Amino acid sequence: MVACAGLALGLTLACAKPTAQLTDEKIASIFELEKIYADNAFKIVKSTGKMPRSLEKGFQPISDWTSGFYPGNLWLVYEFTRDKDILKKAEYATALVEDNKDYTHDHDIGFMIYSSYGNGYRLTKNEKYKAVMIEASKSAIKRYNPKVKSIMSWNPSAARDWKFPVIIDNMINLELLLNGTGFTGDSTYYNVAVNHANTTMKNQYRSDYSCSHVVDYDPLTGKMRKRDWNNGDSNPETASWSRGQSWGLYGFGFMYKYTHKKEYLTQAENIAAYILNNQNMPEDMVPYWDYRAPKIPTQKDASAAALLASGLMQLAELSPANGKKYFKAGEKILESLSAAPYLNESGKGNYLLNHATGNFLRKSEVDGGLIYADYYYLEALLRYQKLKQKIEF
Repeated sequence: MVACAGLALGLTLACAKPTAQLTDEKIASIFELEKIYADNAFKIVKSTGKMPRSLEKGFQPISDWTSGFYPGNLWLVYEFTRDKDILKKAEYATALVEDNKDYTHDHDIGFMIYSSYGNGYRLTKNEKYKAVMIEASKSAIKRYNPKVKSIMSWNPSAARDWKFPVIIDNMINLELLLNGTGFTGDSTYYNVAVNHANTTMKNQYRSDYSCSHVVDYDPLTGKMRKRDWNNGDSNPETASWSRGQSWGLYGFGFMYKYTHKKEYLTQAENIAAYILNNQNMPEDMVPYWDYRAPKIPTQKDASAAALLASGLMQLAELSPANGKKYFKAGEKILESLSAAPYLNESGKGNYLLNHATGNFLRKSEVDGGLIYADYYYLEALLRYQKLKQKIEF
């Protein structure tokens, strides 16, 4: 079901009926639901030291790339509720992932540390949290190559013919580095983040502002070798993995927020235009797993939608020209996610959102709950509630 598509976002919003009114009461009820799921998971976290990842993969060790999102969810619930019991759980879960500050096996340290310690520091100003983020920033840049001017995401692979693979997800890790410079005054972290963003902007994106999942580089010359895939559709020249497009929008948004470099705002807005005007965007604005798969199946990805909504709320505050448009688009997504069939209102299990998809073609975590879908959904709701007081209609 593809409806109300086309470049005029206003038409999309006008013909798609809202599915849930985002009243203050509705948002409060969602955070109360998340408290239930967070409590359900906490019993297992405390007994095993593992973190919830997904309905399919259950609880994973702290070395898993998703380990920071459960502590992050607790911090976001604490931000909304100021519940002291949730605060204690957030502190406990955050401490469990501290060893990840030294993680250098791949690029995921930003996901692990910023969503947990970053939120913890933002809300408490605990100096220990700042110290952990500084150490994590030092670890993150160990994978930086000055020839490529990028951070290597995964390790080289002969089987995949990868020498220096970089994935679009890596944009999210740059926020940790920008804070690293903010905390220390050392411009090294800032410069790495800027160089990585510039390399991504130059090589990961096509002329229509869609991006491939993977780009591989020659570590000796810095030249791009090829585009490739690991998520989304398997044709790297045309694939438009929906969560990957959201990673880019979100990442270039905060790059502008921190650096005030206009080219990052332009990039984020061009990515937003590609997504919001896409002819394969469903009426409820919860994307399919890929915007350009050969035959669009009906498999949705609520994680792509939640991340998109949060990125749009961020962008709404940054764009003088288009802020209202991004706000309304993000609101529409949140309305869809805040009702059936996406919102899990049963009170059972560990996940707030249904119909999130990890990797469709690899048949991994398809159509279930994902911890990072919940994280970006809660973040988007918080951003929405703060921003709706500022947006004038």
